[in-house]
Amino acid sequence: MSAPPGSRESGPTDLGGVTAESPADFAGDADPFQRLWTPHRMVYIDGADKPVDSSTDQCPLCRIPGMSDESGLVVHRGERAYVVLNLYPYNPGHLMVVPYRHVAGYPELTPEELTEVATLTQAAMRVLRATSAPAGFNLGINQGTVGGAGIAAHLHQHVVPRWEGDANFMPIVAGTKPLPQLLGQTWRALSEGWERHALAAPADPPEET
Repeated sequence: MSAPPGSRESGPTDLGGVTAESPADFAGDADPFQRLWTPHRMVYIDGADKPVDSSTDQCPLCRIPGMSDESGLVVHRGERAYVVLNLYPYNPGHLMVVPYRHVAGYPELTPEELTEVATLTQAAMRVLRATSAPAGFNLGINQGTVGGAGIAAHLHQHVVPRWEGDANFMPIVAGTKPLPQLLGQTWRALSEGWERHALAAPADPPEET
């Protein structure tokens, strides 16, 4: 079967470790689409890293502080909380601000922990603005499994940078989020940027156009 007009020739194409296959390689009638396989997403779908119970022994957010910064993707370590890249990011630079103490509920944080989580959230926004110029942010804490928390037993605040056009058809139609940067590259950029920008004066938000 020959490839349809305007398509690539038959045969898989290597896109830096991700394979795109020609529609001519599939049985049946050819269509105009090439398939972008994202098998790494199955790790998340299959529930990898999700604790089997609510104990500290099972909690990945309790284990991360015992790892090296690079292995754990830790961007900054504070006194009562740390900042880490989300292993399954919604967008490049998706950070989480996590108290060291294993608590599930926002009301369980001490005043000191609340202050540090808020301060680190501000710092994370400054660093992201300086390193990648997002147009906006989503900040949020998912409480409980029914509230969308992947690790409900350990509180964590999400800091998600947003850009115009980053919410396209791919997550909605294909259940796939294309990411233009590897986690290691993002970790390095934010770790280096933290020293320069975390304590800087707050930047004015970008003007609406």
